[in-house]
Amino acid sequence: MKIDESKPLTIKSWSPEDRPREKLLSKGTSALSDAELIAILIGSGTARLSAVDVSKKVMQHVGNQLHELARLSVKDLMKIKGIGEAKAVTIIASLELGRRRKDIEELEKPKISASKDAFDQLAGDLSDLGHEEFWVLLLNRAHRVVKKKRISEGGVSGTVADPKIIFKMALEELASGIIVAHNHPSGNMTASQSDIDLTRKLKEAGKFLEVQLLDHLIVCGQKYFSFADEGML
Repeated sequence: MKIDESKPLTIKSWSPEDRPREKLLSKGTSALSDAELIAILIGSGTARLSAVDVSKKVMQHVGNQLHELARLSVKDLMKIKGIGEAKAVTIIASLELGRRRKDIEELEKPKISASKDAFDQLAGDLSDLGHEEFWVLLLNRAHRVVKKKRISEGGVSGTVADPKIIFKMALEELASGIIVAHNHPSGNMTASQSDIDLTRKLKEAGKFLEVQLLDHLIVCGQKYFSFADEGML
């Protein structure tokens, strides 16, 4: 059978693993490009363009930047070939849902206003350990926790915390501030010289990278020592 190459292939003629819906079902949402996700939303293309082709045009129109897509109105979207009012409304609605979800998640993130707030976030991880661990809280500009992460674990008397790993993580999460913490299984809340030296290094590195070190906690059971509270930052 002779194939008319002048006619574009429809999505149905693609290999199943390349079709957006089937790809989502088999591989999950992370396997799809932005254009493929939009193609699922709009459902169909035109007589000459598949839904993915139309979606690629949408993304090209905004320089492949989703935040630029979110700024478009229904009328703006309808200027793109293959996007009618119904498809434009669907795209706008989906972006608005994503925006509302982000707003809710932002409000649900715990806010750190004092050392006790930071301790409350870390006590469950550090209070009852028989060995030392080092943790970090990554905070946004509003001092809400973006992520909590264990950096390292060691023996009874010490653990190693690499500033490069800490700030790499902070930069990846676009954090504006960090609070670091480790525990002393011995129950001694006195900051060692190595604790003081590390705090100084983190503070200086944070200045350079514009990621502020807000506090360093030493957790001992249900008590803690705060560098910020003691004026040692």
